[in-house]
Amino acid sequence: MNRRVVITGVGLTSPIGSTYKELNESLRNGKHGVRRQTEWDALEHLETLRTRLAAPVDAELPTYPRRKSRTMGRVSHLASSATEQAIADAGITEGELRSGRVGLAYGSTNGSTTALEEYCTSLFSTGFAKISGAAYLKFMSHTCAANLAQLFEIRGRVISTSAACVSASQAIGAGYELIRAGQQEVVLAGGAEEMHYIHAGVFDVLYATSTRNDEPDLTPRPFDKDRDGLVVGEGSGTVALESYERAMARGSHIYGEIIGYGSNCDGAHLTSPSVDGMASAMRLALDDAEVNPGVIDYINAHATATEAGDICESKATEQVLGTRPPISSTKGYMGHTLGACGAIETIACLGSFEDGFLPASRNLENVDPRCAPLDYLMEPKLTPGVATIMNNNFAFGGLNTSLILRKIS
Repeated sequence: MNRRVVITGVGLTSPIGSTYKELNESLRNGKHGVRRQTEWDALEHLETLRTRLAAPVDAELPTYPRRKSRTMGRVSHLASSATEQAIADAGITEGELRSGRVGLAYGSTNGSTTALEEYCTSLFSTGFAKISGAAYLKFMSHTCAANLAQLFEIRGRVISTSAACVSASQAIGAGYELIRAGQQEVVLAGGAEEMHYIHAGVFDVLYATSTRNDEPDLTPRPFDKDRDGLVVGEGSGTVALESYERAMARGSHIYGEIIGYGSNCDGAHLTSPSVDGMASAMRLALDDAEVNPGVIDYINAHATATEAGDICESKATEQVLGTRPPISSTKGYMGHTLGACGAIETIACLGSFEDGFLPASRNLENVDPRCAPLDYLMEPKLTPGVATIMNNNFAFGGLNTSLILRKIS
């Protein structure tokens, strides 16, 4: 028999706040974290980089003993900050972390890009002689999962999800499946991404970044006809998952329940999205949750403010859910946090269960007529009684995820 899976702890770092309270307050007040990266202007090799925009994390990160932190790049530090918060919030003890009954599912697009740059710079200038033995460990693809496991001495199952923009949502889905099947009592799940100009450059060469470099207040613009591309962001998000029965027995605060998860692959193109693939992931989540589309009260869209992505996602959403549920993207506030977005956006959705506040798509003024006729939130909305939310994320490689969250009444 499948067990119910609930969220009892949250932690995050983001461009608009590095606590659950700060994130919710920023969304309610319309605060954004998009900035012009003036430091990029001084780098000669970035002369051809058109975008100068990003959404960095300004908060100071916690420090850890050198024996724990020498293998950690910035991405792992971001992940550690969020996970430390989630552990404390859920009341998970050190003994439980070491018991083998607590697992970890965590991802990022890749490891620390800053550490990779430093490694390659040293290699091509002086060879291997001056490279530290710990250098590779900072940028290996599973650096977040590995460093979190050793930092918190986790002895249970460890899953690393390195899947670009669905890294965090795949991790949450994996954790959900482990708890539901009784394989672990608790799973810490999420994702992280650090800021680096290479991330902006990846999308810039695809002509997918915003170049409103002198107008950071006006971009990105998900679903808007005047959008000109995405803005990269950084951050991390971690949720503590456990069975409903365990949470009730402990008297834990429950933020919400995960009732459905769908994940698939288009199997068609590495960068072009697929309406059918996105729609199929949403249907898989609904089927897993054993609910019909009519119960969805709000959709947190992936919507990165790219032309192909926004249009395809809107059509897939209409195909599965019709035009009734309100929909918005929170990327207008914090940019696209890549491997972290699925977790940060899941945590943002949990805030809507408290009082029914639904954030608007920031900067959405004129919906692109090529997008499906959905109920786009151009202004924030207060809808008491929000009980079921769908959170969707999509990534290069045709990877699609959909999570369905439910309020515990």
